[in-house]
Amino acid sequence: MGTTRHRRWLIGYVVLLGVLVIAVPLVTTGLMGSAGYLPISRDYPGQLTGLVTTFVRAIAELASLVTAGGLASALVAGKARPVREAGSRRQLEIAEWFEPIVVRRAAAVWVISSGLLIAFDSADSNGLSLGRILDPSALRFALFSGDFGRAWMVNCLAAIVVLVTSVISVRWVAYLVALGAALVGSLAPVVVGQVLVGPRHDFAGDSAVYQTVATQLLLGLIVVQTLRTATGRRNRVLDRIHWRGIALGGLAVLFVTEAVLLWFKMAGSSPFNSATGWLTLARLAALGLVAVGMYAVARSKLSAGGVLLTGGAAVFVACGIAMTRIPPPQFFVPTSISQIFFGFDLTSRPSFASLVGQWRPNLLLATAAVLAVASYLAGVRRLHRRGEPWPLGRTIAWLIGWVLVVAVTSSGLGKYSGADFAVHMAMHMALSMLIPIPLVLGGPLTLALKALPAGAQPGPHEWIVAVLHSRPLKALYHPLLVFGIYIGSYYGLYFTNAFGTLMKFHWAHQLMNVHFLLVGCLYFGLVIGVDQTPRKLPSLAKLGFLFAAMPFHAFFGVILMSDGAIIGDSFYQHLELPWKTDLAGTQHTAGGIAWAGGEIPLLIVVVVLALQWAVQDSKAAKRIDRHLDSGLDDSYDAYNEMLERLATRTTKEPR
Repeated sequence: MGTTRHRRWLIGYVVLLGVLVIAVPLVTTGLMGSAGYLPISRDYPGQLTGLVTTFVRAIAELASLVTAGGLASALVAGKARPVREAGSRRQLEIAEWFEPIVVRRAAAVWVISSGLLIAFDSADSNGLSLGRILDPSALRFALFSGDFGRAWMVNCLAAIVVLVTSVISVRWVAYLVALGAALVGSLAPVVVGQVLVGPRHDFAGDSAVYQTVATQLLLGLIVVQTLRTATGRRNRVLDRIHWRGIALGGLAVLFVTEAVLLWFKMAGSSPFNSATGWLTLARLAALGLVAVGMYAVARSKLSAGGVLLTGGAAVFVACGIAMTRIPPPQFFVPTSISQIFFGFDLTSRPSFASLVGQWRPNLLLATAAVLAVASYLAGVRRLHRRGEPWPLGRTIAWLIGWVLVVAVTSSGLGKYSGADFAVHMAMHMALSMLIPIPLVLGGPLTLALKALPAGAQPGPHEWIVAVLHSRPLKALYHPLLVFGIYIGSYYGLYFTNAFGTLMKFHWAHQLMNVHFLLVGCLYFGLVIGVDQTPRKLPSLAKLGFLFAAMPFHAFFGVILMSDGAIIGDSFYQHLELPWKTDLAGTQHTAGGIAWAGGEIPLLIVVVVLALQWAVQDSKAAKRIDRHLDSGLDDSYDAYNEMLERLATRTTKEPR
């Protein structure tokens, strides 16, 4: 009886928190009225439009949180069982049905609510009442006159991908793909929101990316595990030894990013003088509740810990949604054209001194570099403790690769890459053609498989194996697809209107950086990578695969150096920089960089490939010698005897 009463109380508590998440933003919208629109030069669509949009957004945010939490719970905390497919491939399946059911239902709600927001949020941000969007011309204007409609389209598409995937499959890899789609969809409305406006928005945008991912994973996991407990199921996350690392890491990310966003949104003002500041302080206090709840769980006080964890998560999410309805102080700071596009001013033209000396941290990639290096060194340390060797050259290559990532994106190259096309080309050629070379030589997956122990219950080791043997990865690693993406990225980006459009947004510039880095790693991983890829190329095919790219890069550089149309001309004209830029001359320089930057790294790879062949031949020769010395192989003796018989028969034949 006591257990049943406890479950009912917990269910009521969860429902109450759900009401809180919806009520706080609604009350905030009602109290703000037109003050949330007119001060930032937006037409007031009416109280009903604001309230309905807020309500539907709260539902969508809750649904996406539960969806991501259900996927994460199934992947890292739930039970999985290995199954064998045709071709003796072992794959993992989700063994319990609670998470799949939660994901399907939450994703269905997410699809409906995000689909409605495509129209509702577009109308709300353009000052149109709900009745006006029934007019096709008004709806068309609302959808394509701002970023919110397109952001919710991406969000809705991600929800559809998750829903379809959860219905047709319970494979572990399929859920991993669905989680990736859910995180991308959750990021879309965030990166085009308040973090896109004002000085230093480059720092805010990068922080918001990490915060959104941590929120969806950590807080979503907390909510789903609480639902498990409320329905009488075991809290699986506590059975996993890596829960403490996930919890502490996610909480640290949330605290740091919230502090950065508070600094950004306050723009030098006191947090006690604005509603945004008070809501941010409430979010920090909510994270404090989450921290206390984690401590209580660690002390085996599961009931009290669960209440604090779920309550803190609810307050954090509710205040976050409410903040989207309030113009923060940074909206009213005088902003230059350069700050609008980049988040900072560029007072002098690019020179060797400025490119080397003017550093501005790229938080997204610098943080990724720190995490990648720390994880790699932890794996090397674990191998050394077990007495297993790991080549020093691979460690050095991995460190060099990530040091170059930070140097290229956080130095003056990264700072001026948005304002100068030649600098932009130098940075992107480094990300796609130079930096991937040491990264793929580091062999991070090989290290992970060696360092992570295999267990009876599938864990990180089995997860990596499942991904490496999965059909999606095998399809992605098809040489023709990799080659097409690698070469087509340059032509598709720079010879269409995409470049000028993407350069206007910090998130889009970061997306280009990540894309070129990942595609470069895919391409060079097939040629000289240490890790075993789902598809292997023969030795001569690797050389052909490598040389096939050279004429395309040369031709790309020649086109840039020719007297053609200026790439991104409209964007560069709108920058209003304090110095005059020769756009044609800059593009000619960029073409030279693309030509030379395409040839030199490929020659380096040829040398690396030749060295790898020499090492492989040497190992093969030593292996054959050891085999022959053991006396177990008489093939060479038989061959020599055959030659002797042929020689004897030849001498005995009559002349």
